[in-house]
Amino acid sequence: MRSAQGMTKKNPDKVVDWLVAGAGAAGMTGAIAAHQLGGSVLVVEKESLYGGTTAKSGGVAWIPANHRQADVDVQDSAEEGYAYLKSLIGDSVSPSRLRAYAERASEMLQFMMQHSHVHYSALPHYMDYYEAKPGYKSGGRSMDNAPFQLRRLGAEADTIRLGHYDGLLLPFNVTVEEGQRLQVMDAGAYLLGLRLLLRYITDIPGRLRRQRDNRLTLGPALIASLRLSLKDRAIPLWLDTPIDELVLDGENVCGAIVKREGRPLYVKARHGVLLGTGGFSHNAAMRQRFQQAPIGSEWTAAAPGATGDAVRLGESIGADLGFMGSAWWSPSYRIPDGRVLALISGKSNPGSLIVNQQGKRFANEAQPYEDFVKAQYASEQRGEGAVPCYLVFDATYRSKYAVGHIKPGKVEHDARLSADNFESGLLTRADSITELAGKLGVNAANLDATVTHFNYHARAGEDPEFERGATLHDRYYADPSVTPNPSLAPLDKPPFYALRCEPGDLDTKGGLLCDEYARVLRKDGSVITGLYAAGNASAAAMGDTYPGAGATIGSAMTFAYIAAQHAFSD
Repeated sequence: MRSAQGMTKKNPDKVVDWLVAGAGAAGMTGAIAAHQLGGSVLVVEKESLYGGTTAKSGGVAWIPANHRQADVDVQDSAEEGYAYLKSLIGDSVSPSRLRAYAERASEMLQFMMQHSHVHYSALPHYMDYYEAKPGYKSGGRSMDNAPFQLRRLGAEADTIRLGHYDGLLLPFNVTVEEGQRLQVMDAGAYLLGLRLLLRYITDIPGRLRRQRDNRLTLGPALIASLRLSLKDRAIPLWLDTPIDELVLDGENVCGAIVKREGRPLYVKARHGVLLGTGGFSHNAAMRQRFQQAPIGSEWTAAAPGATGDAVRLGESIGADLGFMGSAWWSPSYRIPDGRVLALISGKSNPGSLIVNQQGKRFANEAQPYEDFVKAQYASEQRGEGAVPCYLVFDATYRSKYAVGHIKPGKVEHDARLSADNFESGLLTRADSITELAGKLGVNAANLDATVTHFNYHARAGEDPEFERGATLHDRYYADPSVTPNPSLAPLDKPPFYALRCEPGDLDTKGGLLCDEYARVLRKDGSVITGLYAAGNASAAAMGDTYPGAGATIGSAMTFAYIAAQHAFSD
């Protein structure tokens, strides 16, 4: 046996059936599935915290034909799921891989809900993103994972990665449904907020210890449920342990060299290696090599460990790559403490619009976040200066709605905002649109004309340029109390504000090209036996598209499960 660097390897330091690299949703799902199938498993994670980018996400999983849809009166089938995916993704992903996802995602979910602490419920009103496509569903495929009590992890609670909004907007955590409900800010929302706050305050042990909210939700809750499942099964998780090289027996992968406590160890894996190490968002050189300019590592909301390890390891043994120019795009912004946050919902609320540096709109602001960033890059490539762009809103918007981590003005007025928000250029305030344009350095005449034109049509609930608010998706994160279009209202009350936005991402989509069993492929299409990849370490099963909320986590967990099932099928 030899390493990828050609060094001969004889005696392993550790022997397991299944070696998993990466402790996010993909890696831990693959570990649990393999263990349930009777395998001995080791999980290695190069960071000092476990959870990866999953822990910074909403934790939603997109699962067609899932068994929880009956609870919310949604009828679906694997064939409809496949039709939707095929119509959206086309031939860029093999039909067998798309069909594997459509047919086996629900199987994965049932398996995990039966054999782990993972628990999901269907979101009845969280729609697929493209309602004109055959097989589309207006709800039920995107799923919310259940809250999790952090103290159940014991000492493992000290090394979990928490979400990027942790402690920023609210002292307590909320589920997807709770967050959407709170955004409405009516009487029912205030009662819900009061109930959640009282639950947080009356957690006496947590308050005495000045701990964060014990009730985890979203991505951290999913990660915690997976970690407890590993713990229950006594599956070891080695933190601070990167994979340096793959080890080959002939042309087959039979293990890896990992670095633990500063020294290399040869781990032999009898049934194979699963790479769930994330994408390459934080590898600036790799992004500049494969992706469109301007690009770098400073705008991503991915976990810091997403530096392209799977690509490096796979390329060293001849693996093929796919979708290296793509990412799970989302507008993002950097707050003064250095954290990068994805702007998912604030761009859809009425009383706002987004402009480039010419002071002009260039897209439907409320469209799916991946599509918005693609439009942002298109504007930039036309020479319009869309990197950065600016979310412009008025005092009414500022009072009523949160924008990213910034609480509504009725909760936290400008005087209470940290001065760093303004001094850094993240947030700009002015008494008129003309003054705002001057402070931003955008064309004042254009911005004034843009706002005037937008306001005229917004009063009638219309957007003749980009049809904002015309789809269920556009209206999901909008304000249902605003009529006739919940996503449109004029910007007419000073002061006016602008939030600087970059073309960010949740992670990259490019990685190792895989088949329907998550086996890594060579450039000639042959299989590298013993090597599997899932999640953002693999070339995205969703292609250069984003079918619906949770397509990242849904595909990561599904193909990790499929990989384990295949590896232990002999």
